[in-house]
Amino acid sequence: MICSVDSYLETERLTLRRFTADDADLLIELDSDPAVMRYLSGGEATEPEIVRERHLPSIIAGYEKWDGDLGLFAAYEREGGAFVGWFCLRPEPDGPRDRTELGYRLRQPSWGRGYATEGSRALLRKGFTGLGVRMVWAETMSVNRGSRNVMEKLGMTLTDTIPTPPDMEMVEGAEHGGVRYEITKEQWARC
Repeated sequence: MICSVDSYLETERLTLRRFTADDADLLIELDSDPAVMRYLSGGEATEPEIVRERHLPSIIAGYEKWDGDLGLFAAYEREGGAFVGWFCLRPEPDGPRDRTELGYRLRQPSWGRGYATEGSRALLRKGFTGLGVRMVWAETMSVNRGSRNVMEKLGMTLTDTIPTPPDMEMVEGAEHGGVRYEITKEQWARC
């Protein structure tokens, strides 16, 4: 069970907390599921060494860079404490702090339960009301209808189509490219 003292954010059913150096196995397991990685790598798992040596240290460094306010956060069910996946609210590496990316990656047992919408909604609220965020954007593949549905439920607007990056050309649906959704603080306040 996750202690509320460690939490970054709580929703009705979720607790989000900062990742620690001890969390590599959670990320490795998540990124090893072909269904989870379907629209990211064509189902290929992320190498455990990459998670341990690059991804996790970068996540932890982000907390220092953004004063612990922004970054990538581990999500757990409040009841029972099961690891759900992660959510992020963070700027581009060298971008302005008031323009952040929203993202999420959830374990299969957590799909279809409304967690992506619930956690994302809470992050938008925190970003717009307490962290000085002015605009939030999210990107996904055009064919990833599940993620697009979440973005639309949040009141985000489709603003652009984006080309498929070369390292994702092997992914199913890559020929359709990607999409970018955005929401401003003013738009969010009207939702």
